[in-house]
Amino acid sequence: MIIRDLIADDFPDALRLYQVLTRDPVPVTTDPAAFHAVLDHAGTTIVGAQIEDRIVAMITLHILPNMTSGGRAYALVENVICDPEHQGKGIGKAVLQAGLDKAKAKGCYKAMLLTGEARGARGFYESLGFSGHEKHGMILRF
Repeated sequence: MIIRDLIADDFPDALRLYQVLTRDPVPVTTDPAAFHAVLDHAGTTIVGAQIEDRIVAMITLHILPNMTSGGRAYALVENVICDPEHQGKGIGKAVLQAGLDKAKAKGCYKAMLLTGEARGARGFYESLGFSGHEKHGMILRF
């Protein structure tokens, strides 16, 4: 297994993983330009796990500038996905930990994420040190 930042050529595998993740009423876009826009966005990285020639897990990591906490940045983790046939093998944990390590190396003082109650992933995130007790996540959809 290789943990690495994704590149534009990884679009087909990324699209397959996004389609596993997405439960929204609006389907994931199949436009490669949207994937390129994420890759090109300053402060954003998609970290993935490659087994043989296939990306089997990935996360999106956004590092955001900040005025509080001494001006230290914070990280937002989004779109944590592991191919169902590779779940339970520590791959998703390795990818997320690699993203968190990047955030620490960039001087972030915290990392945040939201997870849906229906996905049953809370224990997975707690095993990496995340806590749902300190703050309450809220969403406003447009």
